[in-house]
Amino acid sequence: MRINIKPATQDYLRNKIQDTDNVFLALDDGSSKYSMVGGTCTIGSSFQLVLRNDDDADYAIGMDNNANLALTTGDEESTYLGNGLALDYKNAALVLRDDSGIIDGNVTVARYVPQDLDTNVRVV
Repeated sequence: MRINIKPATQDYLRNKIQDTDNVFLALDDGSSKYSMVGGTCTIGSSFQLVLRNDDDADYAIGMDNNANLALTTGDEESTYLGNGLALDYKNAALVLRDDSGIIDGNVTVARYVPQDLDTNVRVV
């Protein structure tokens, strides 16, 4: 799978992603273990970039990209991603799209923080 990370997106992410981070393109609709929301009726239309310093076997599908990110996604997520995948930063929001149009107009970025709390991710 290939995704084009637009230059504006690379600039936006530069201060958020560390060189040692693995980046997971994960659903954020209540169906993902990284999701910070309860179940919603927006299945497949809400995504997030999860930053983590180790691998996750559930997110093992490599995503070739032009930003040299260690970017992967999962099986469930891949069903919603088509050809011509791109991530852009417009109007202060990350926009995920493919050849069919906009998939998510407000992709969030969250860092995985292992701890004994209700949620293991923090928006960055």
